[in-house]
Amino acid sequence: MLKILRYVLSVITLVFVSYGLITKDFKFGNSMFLFFGLTMLVLGIEEIQRERKVMGGLLIAVFFFSIYVSIEGLLIS
Repeated sequence: MLKILRYVLSVITLVFVSYGLITKDFKFGNSMFLFFGLTMLVLGIEEIQRERKVMGGLLIAVFFFSIYVSIEGLLIS
């Protein structure tokens, strides 16, 4: 289940990044950070399940940071 979720979130993030790079229009940047953060959360959970607690903790920390950036961007704009 987490593997499928990881692939779906990664593809959604890749679509937002590709759109921004191709069109030079970064209006979906906050959404990209949101899906990037969710991808990092899923990766962190997978790493913790594999008994790699340090890497899982770092990935979850990246999740919190990217969610903060996404919410901050949504509130300011």
